[in-house]
Amino acid sequence: MRATVYGAFIIHPKRGVPYPFTQPDEEVPIIIGEWWKSNVEHVLLEYISSGGGPNVSDAYTINGQPGTLYNCSASGVFVANAVPGKTYLLRIINAGLTTEMFFALANHTLTVVEIDASYTKPFAASAILISPGQTTNVLVTADQPVGQYYMAAGPYVSGQGVPFDQSITTAIFSYTGSSNSSSPTLPTLPKFNDTKFATNFSQNLRSLSTAQNPVNVPSQIDHQLLFTVGLSIKSCHHNKTCKGPNGGRRSASVNNVSFVLPKTALLQAHFFNLSGIYTTDFPSNPPIRFNYTGKAPKNLQPSVGTRLKSIPFGSNVQLILQDTNLVGAESHPIHLHGFNFYWVGQGLGNYHPANSRTFNLVDPPIRNTVIVPPGGWAATRFTADNPGVWFLHCHLEVHNTWGLEMAFIVENGKGPLETLPPPPADLPGC
Repeated sequence: MRATVYGAFIIHPKRGVPYPFTQPDEEVPIIIGEWWKSNVEHVLLEYISSGGGPNVSDAYTINGQPGTLYNCSASGVFVANAVPGKTYLLRIINAGLTTEMFFALANHTLTVVEIDASYTKPFAASAILISPGQTTNVLVTADQPVGQYYMAAGPYVSGQGVPFDQSITTAIFSYTGSSNSSSPTLPTLPKFNDTKFATNFSQNLRSLSTAQNPVNVPSQIDHQLLFTVGLSIKSCHHNKTCKGPNGGRRSASVNNVSFVLPKTALLQAHFFNLSGIYTTDFPSNPPIRFNYTGKAPKNLQPSVGTRLKSIPFGSNVQLILQDTNLVGAESHPIHLHGFNFYWVGQGLGNYHPANSRTFNLVDPPIRNTVIVPPGGWAATRFTADNPGVWFLHCHLEVHNTWGLEMAFIVENGKGPLETLPPPPADLPGC
C-alpha cells in the first residue's frame, strides 16, 4: 500500500496542553515515498518468483511529487510557503518501501523535537536520518535571506553491492517575496554510505524525561532475548533457475528462522485456540552461535516456519537485535507492533553482556522502529502489557517479504483490562 496510497495521522496534544518546545506558527507534513514506472504488484511478483531482488524505484517523492531534479518533472514539486521570521514544524515521515533516507533543508538548521510520536530533548542537526516506518518532527525558523531553498531527501544504503535508486527528491521552502524564477539552493546531504553520520545522529536522540513525560525503563528483566537479523540464501526450487547469489533464492530470517505467513490470521488462531497454525517454540537465542559480524559460516540455511514467542503479561523484556554477515552486513529498521520500546544502546561488532554497562537507562529515546547498525547491534527494553499477537519485522519491505519477521504472543493478565477482548460479532473472517 505504501507504494500507492498513504497519508499522515497527526496527533496533537490534549486541548490546553502546549508543546514542550517553541510553539510553531505552522505545521507542514513532509511524506517521503518511492515511485515505480511499473505496476508495483508486478515488481513484487517478479522478484518473489525469481528469488532475486526487486527492481529499484525510478524516483523518490516528497508529498507525492518527485521534484525538479528528475527528467520531465519540473512541474512536479511540492512547495511550502514560508513567512520570514516564523517557525515551522516539519512532520517528516518515511513512507517508502526499500530505503532509509537522509533529509535536509538548504542553509537551515533542523531542531529535532519528536520521534515516533515521543518527545525528545531538542538538538540541532544539519540533516536527519529516517527509515521506512519512522517519523521525525523538526522545528525550522525562516531566518535566512528571502529566497527559495530546497528540501531534499536522498538514500542511505549500508549494504555492500546492493543496487539502489541513487537519485534525490526535492521540495521547495519558498519565502514570501521570493521570485519564482530564482534557482533554489540545494542542501548538502550526507553520502549514501555515511554510516558515521547515521550513527552519530542516532546517538544524539534522548527522551525528554520530565515530570509530564517520564521515563520508566524496565530495570528488572524477566526475559533476556538475543535475536540475530539478516539476509541468507536458500536453495533454488528443484529444476529451476533463481536469480539470487550462486543461483539460490534470497531469504531473510530472525534467529535463522525465515517466517511464513499462515493463511489463517495469527490473532484469530490465538484467540480461538486453533491448532496447526503456528508453534510457540521461537528460539530466545540464536540456535547456532558464530561470529555474527565476522566471516560467515558456509551452508547456514535458515529453517522455515511460523514460530512465535509467548511472553506472560507484565513481563519486562530486554531484546538485543544483532545484525549478521551471512550475506553481507546491512542496517535493518526493526519495527515492533503494539508497543513503544526504549532504545537503550547500540554498538558495532558482536553484542556481549558486558556491553550492558554502557546502556542509557536515564533518558533513552522511545521508539517503535529502531535501526540496527550494519555489522552491529541495538538494545531495546519494553514491558509486555498489551495482550495479543504482535509482529516484529524489518521495515524494508523486501526483507520483510523474504521472511525477516516473527511474532510475540503476549498472554492475558488478570481482569478485563489485561485480557484480549473478543472480535466484534460482525467481523468478517480472513
